Amino acid sequence: MARVMEIDEQVLAAKFDALLPHLDERGRRLVLGAEARWLGHGGIELVARASGISRKTVAAGAAELESGTDPLEGRIRREGGGRKPLTETSPGLAGALDDLVDPETRGDPMTRLRWTTRSTRNLAGELRGQGYQVSHHSVARLLKDELGYSLQGNAKTIEGRQHPDRDGQFRYISGQVSAHLAAGEPVISVDAKKKELAGAYANKGRAWRPEGQPERVNTHDFPDKELGKAVPYGVYDIGADTGWVSVGQDGDTAAFAVETIRRWWHTVGARAYPEAAKLLITADAGGTDGYRVRLWKAELARLAGETGLQIMVTHMPPGTSKWNKIEHRLFSHISMNWVSQPLTSHEVVVNLIAGTTTRTGLTVRAEHDSGSYPRGIKITDRQMRELERQITRHDRHGEWNYCVNPAKAA
Repeated sequence: MARVMEIDEQVLAAKFDALLPHLDERGRRLVLGAEARWLGHGGIELVARASGISRKTVAAGAAELESGTDPLEGRIRREGGGRKPLTETSPGLAGALDDLVDPETRGDPMTRLRWTTRSTRNLAGELRGQGYQVSHHSVARLLKDELGYSLQGNAKTIEGRQHPDRDGQFRYISGQVSAHLAAGEPVISVDAKKKELAGAYANKGRAWRPEGQPERVNTHDFPDKELGKAVPYGVYDIGADTGWVSVGQDGDTAAFAVETIRRWWHTVGARAYPEAAKLLITADAGGTDGYRVRLWKAELARLAGETGLQIMVTHMPPGTSKWNKIEHRLFSHISMNWVSQPLTSHEVVVNLIAGTTTRTGLTVRAEHDSGSYPRGIKITDRQMRELERQITRHDRHGEWNYCVNPAKAA
């Protein structure tokens, strides 16, 4: 008792404050137990007050030291110590939670949660309605540690009905691209990028700005009657890793697509490939440059006659537009470059596209095309029969793979 009276509780508290944060749970328990044993009678009470830890824990530490048993081989708690996991105290909890969040809804398909956001708070509320006492924090822990769930967004992987010869067409395109590149001939991937509203509209993403000074944009995304939309069509030179984008303001038509290729050739391609006799184009199966579009072939025939190039086209198999090189070699980098930037005018769109670069050396040229490309231009059956005389179709999937010979071009 004398020792207890001699020890100042504040001094003891200061000692514990300095020492205990550096110890694990078992180390703290043993240090407190040793101090209580040294103090003698009343030591457990004094140590508990000074440390802020329960008398039960201090007494357990003292008893552990007095038992004379060997250390627990690195264990912090004795076997069975600590709070029991929810999966033990509520055996059916994990299964009930799994039924609620399962993608196929194995539980009641008419539950109101079937049509609500499956947040941890909503899940916890639904479980409490079933008689389980659980917090949203525990729900999150169970989802991750016990059931193997994680927060995920939607993955765009379903490409529609797969053509039975999809892989064969991919191999054919790869072989043609490799052969043309090896011969020093230009190979380009073409496609139209998503139309964008021109004006002070919100653009997805975030960018660094001074605190409390976000870019101010329109509340609603109603198209500006004067500015309209920006219509980007791109040409990606696979061999040179360079891009060309024409930003139109009229229709996204086959005539606009081929005009972009024409401008790329006269501005860049002819200088980069002065000895070229052929041009290989890889394009999507659908859209304005799809293999069924008559105007696309008619415009290519006109371009072949102007340039003297034999133009070969290979189309991606149906439903595989995201595999086109231009999508992930050019368009993805443009989207990252203008993230959170309001596209206030066609000039801004052109400058942001032209400012796109990558660490691997991609460079992009862009220009504003103010031309008019009316929709609804028809190529008659008679015109198409004449055009077919100018087109040489390959033996393999001639609808996807064909050449326009300049000698036959009108």
